[in-house]
Amino acid sequence: MKLVTLDLNADLGESANDFEKLLPIITSANVACGGHAGGGELLKQTISEAVKNSVQVGAHPSYPDRENFGRVSMKDKFSKAELVEIIAKQIEVVVEELKTHGVELSHVKAHGALYNDAMVDEAIAEAFIEAVKHVASVPVFGLPNSVLEKVALSHNLEFVAEGYMDRAYTKEGMLVPRSLSGAVLNDEQALRQIEQLAKTSTITAIDGLVLAVSINTLCIHADTPDASTTAQAVRDMLEENGVAISFFKKSS
Repeated sequence: MKLVTLDLNADLGESANDFEKLLPIITSANVACGGHAGGGELLKQTISEAVKNSVQVGAHPSYPDRENFGRVSMKDKFSKAELVEIIAKQIEVVVEELKTHGVELSHVKAHGALYNDAMVDEAIAEAFIEAVKHVASVPVFGLPNSVLEKVALSHNLEFVAEGYMDRAYTKEGMLVPRSLSGAVLNDEQALRQIEQLAKTSTITAIDGLVLAVSINTLCIHADTPDASTTAQAVRDMLEENGVAISFFKKSS
């Protein structure tokens, strides 16, 4: 079964002007909230440009770890209440800035280690979902068939299944850790992975196992070298294969 429609998202506001070339290509932006990067004037500028480009804006909270770009797990360093507060405060920053543009928050997507932990750790997933619901009951992005999906649905929160163009998958359908060889795909590998996804709704795991994958949004990393060039090539390839690029579908 082939894909019919797909949202394209990117993690933005993590470094100066990382949004400039990607906003015309994508449909959803995950804006860094200051936990791992961004915040302040960069957050305001990113949101302003996203709104001008008619791109949906979501919050991209993380563990409070700018030193490691939020890519080191801190799941044992905070109580649940502390983690809920940390995440909620980051989301609130984006919500408040969006209000100045008369726009509502579209979704929330965790960053880095927080994202990875929430996919497999129920306690972290519960804290993340509680934080989202504390601020705004909007959809959350995550890997299909993950712990986060189960927890989100158990709290009646909409879950948007996400895929990755430039990351390799494990046989369990999770992302291969960046510390391992082959975790990040080059341009040719990424295009091949997404072409397979577009035509068959499957991806091939790093060990060769073919996995059925049903997604509603596809992530393009802004910090990948030549990200906009690859993103445009992916979008072009998807459209050539009959996939319509549009906002992810929200429940009515």
